[in-house]
Amino acid sequence: MTLAFVVVLSLLLPFARAADPKNESPTPAPTSNPASAGPAPAFVIPPAAQAAAGKPFDPIAATDAYLATIPADQRAKSDAYFEGGYWLRLWGFLLSAAISLGLLASGLSVRIRRLAERLTRFRWLQPLVYGACYLVIVTALTFPLTIYEDFYREHAYGLMVEPLGQWLGEQAIGLLVNAVLGGIAVFLLYLMLRKVRGAWWLWAGAGTTLFLLFVVTIAPVFISPLFNRYKVLDDPAVREPILSLARANRIPAENVYVFDESKQSNRISANVSGALGTMRISMTDNLLTRCSPGAVRAVLGHEMGHYVMNHVYKLVLMLGIVFLISFAATAWGFERLRTRFGIESISDPAGLPLIVLLMSSCVFVLTPVINTIIRMHEAEADAFGLNAAREPDGMAEAAIKLAEYRKMKPGPWEEFIFYDHPSGYDRILRSMTWKAENTAH
Repeated sequence: MTLAFVVVLSLLLPFARAADPKNESPTPAPTSNPASAGPAPAFVIPPAAQAAAGKPFDPIAATDAYLATIPADQRAKSDAYFEGGYWLRLWGFLLSAAISLGLLASGLSVRIRRLAERLTRFRWLQPLVYGACYLVIVTALTFPLTIYEDFYREHAYGLMVEPLGQWLGEQAIGLLVNAVLGGIAVFLLYLMLRKVRGAWWLWAGAGTTLFLLFVVTIAPVFISPLFNRYKVLDDPAVREPILSLARANRIPAENVYVFDESKQSNRISANVSGALGTMRISMTDNLLTRCSPGAVRAVLGHEMGHYVMNHVYKLVLMLGIVFLISFAATAWGFERLRTRFGIESISDPAGLPLIVLLMSSCVFVLTPVINTIIRMHEAEADAFGLNAAREPDGMAEAAIKLAEYRKMKPGPWEEFIFYDHPSGYDRILRSMTWKAENTAH
C-alpha cells in the first residue's frame, strides 16, 4: 500500500468522529439493546460554570471549574498516556524507515521483484505480486509494535475492554481490507507509472487525492460495519431531537444508527458523512450510555458541522496539496538514490520501499502542517456545533471525556506539533465564551 494512501486514510477516517475518548476504568458493555437504550443522567455542571441572571459570567473561571472536576491522578495518567504517544510516532517512523532501508540495502526488494517476474509474465500483475509480498513482510515486522501500541498499552492504561482473541480477529479483517484497497492503490500507481514518467508525481498526487476521497466517502457505510454492528436508534426521545437538528441544517437523514463500540472500549464518537445515497448519522452506544442528552446533541452538532461545511472534501483537497509537495520531493530524491539499490526506473516495483521511505520522511517532517490543517477544521466544526445545538455545557462535558486519554492543557508549541484537534482547555473555554455571550445576560 502506498504511504500516501496509508497516512491520509488514517488521518481522515478518525476526522469524521467528534471525539475519541477512552476511559481509565472501562465500563462493561450495556446489557440492554443500545439502539433502544435511553440517555445517561444529566451531567452535573460545576457551580462556577452555571449562569445566573444579573450576575457576571466569567468564561475563564468556568473553564477552570470544569478542569477542576478531573481528579489529579486521572489527569496525570492521561497526560502520561498522551505524551507517550509522541514517542510512539517517532518509533513508528523509525521502524518504517528501517524496514524500507533493510529491503533496499539487502537487495531483498530486487529479489522479490525478480520473483514476481518469474511467477507471471504479465507486467501489470507483477506489482500486485510484489505488493502482496511487501504487505506480508511489513505486517510481520511491525506487528510487535502494533500489538504493544494498540492492545497491551491500551489495556495497561485501562483504555480497552476488548479481549486479545477478538482484537486479533479485527486485525485480520483490517489486514484483508488493507490488502484489497492497497492492492488497488498499488495496481493503479504502477499502471500510471508505466504510462507517465517525468511528471508522475503530479498524477500520483491527483490520483491519491481522488482515491482517498472515494474511500473516505464509502468507509462509514461499507467498511466500518465490518468491525461493528449498526442498528437503528429506536428511542424517539433521543432520535427525534437529532433528526430535528439535522433537518434544521438541511442534512438528508431519515434514521440515526448506533454501533456497539462498547465491546471494544468505552469511547464516545459519532459520524455524519456520506454522499450519493450513502449519507448516514451514526454514533457509538457509549455516547448514549455515558453522556447526557446535551452532550449527545453537542457531539452531533459538531459532526453535522463537518458535513454541512464539506470538511471531508476540503480536507482531502488541502492535504492533497501537502502530499503533492511530498510526491514532488519524493520524485527528486528517487532519481538520485535508485541506482544505489539496483532499481531500474520509477516503474520498477522494487522501488516501492524507496517511495515509502521518502514519502514517510516528508510526511513526518510536515506533521505540524497536517495537524494544523485538521485542527483548523475541527475548530470550525466546534463553532458550528455550538451555534446549531446550543449546548455549551454539553460540549464542555464531551471535552472532559477527552481528558480520559488526551492532555487537556498543552503548551503552544506542543499543541502546534502534536494536536490534530483543539486542546480540551480551548474547547471548554470556547464553549464558556459562547455561553457568556448567549445565555448569561
